[in-house]
Amino acid sequence: MADLTDDFKRLRVELSEAEEYLRIGQLRRRLPQLETEMGRPDLWDDAERARKTQTEFTSVKDDLDLYDRLRGQVEDVETLIELAAEEGDSGLEVEAVELIDQLSTDFSELELRALFTGPYDEGDAVCEVHSGAGGTDSQDWAEMLVNMYRKWAQVKGFGFELTDAQQGQEAGITSADFVIKGRYAYGWLQAERGVHRLVRISPFDSQARRHTAFSSFGVVPYIEDATDQVEIDEKDLRVDVFRSSGAGGQHVNTTDSAVRITHLPTGTVVSCQNERSQHQNKDRCMQMLAMKLVALERQKREDKLAEEAGESKKVEWGSQIRSYVLQPYQQVKDERSSYTSGNPEGVLDGAVGPFMEAWLRWRRAGQVAD
Repeated sequence: MADLTDDFKRLRVELSEAEEYLRIGQLRRRLPQLETEMGRPDLWDDAERARKTQTEFTSVKDDLDLYDRLRGQVEDVETLIELAAEEGDSGLEVEAVELIDQLSTDFSELELRALFTGPYDEGDAVCEVHSGAGGTDSQDWAEMLVNMYRKWAQVKGFGFELTDAQQGQEAGITSADFVIKGRYAYGWLQAERGVHRLVRISPFDSQARRHTAFSSFGVVPYIEDATDQVEIDEKDLRVDVFRSSGAGGQHVNTTDSAVRITHLPTGTVVSCQNERSQHQNKDRCMQMLAMKLVALERQKREDKLAEEAGESKKVEWGSQIRSYVLQPYQQVKDERSSYTSGNPEGVLDGAVGPFMEAWLRWRRAGQVAD
């Protein structure tokens, strides 16, 4: 009989750590309060408050159910180990080992929750992709990136909403805006902010030469009350109305109802073309603009603190965060965490999660070192 005592002790430690970073004690006190709120007959008189209450209730309940399930399984391991020792049953021992392996995987995945420490990490994400240097290849690359994040969202069970896409002259897109909705969507997608570099044999080169293309990915948190947090002067806005390019979603516009708004003081640009009317597109643009301005002010404060501390967090165009090489060899490498995959096709098909996880752990290691 194998001695599984050390494995069981490790699981106990991991369960204790999970109780701490999931804030189980706090959640158990909060759940009855939320249940009372959910039971109020006038809950939906204030729709925004009701949605927030419902979202918090679901998150709290999910975390408590997850913790209780893991705790029960850890107790099952203890029982199996004791029975296997008492009865000398190798079948029970095998069952215990399998459950230990599964729990080790579950705790490793759950540990990532501890890496989401920002105030908006748990919420949705407002994303944008822009083509850069590389001409038609860059525009094609920008569209490939959007599809990569769409597929990643599908795998995660997240919602994906394309709000705007500007078509390239020959292929691909020059830019796209989209929202990914799911718990911790923003926390995950922070890892992707920056310049992405593609190296491949260009399908647009008649001589089949190798080309390098760049596209950038940006993300800000989806903030429900962003319009209340920032004051936007109409005089600072340039509003352009144009005909939809046809990539805005299921409700393709057939009139000049798409809207692009430029915030002149900051140069921030937002656009939307998938709502049913010009008025709705403008309202959506104003909401997205407010989110970006709130995020911009927050970034300015962080940059100022970093500057005062003698740090440099500036990311220049061309200093890519990740390289996707399809020719002359097959590799995707993150330039920050050094995480590497030899399966670029799989990564582009949505398997980008390990790169996000590697970045989160790399960031935490840097924070600990500081």
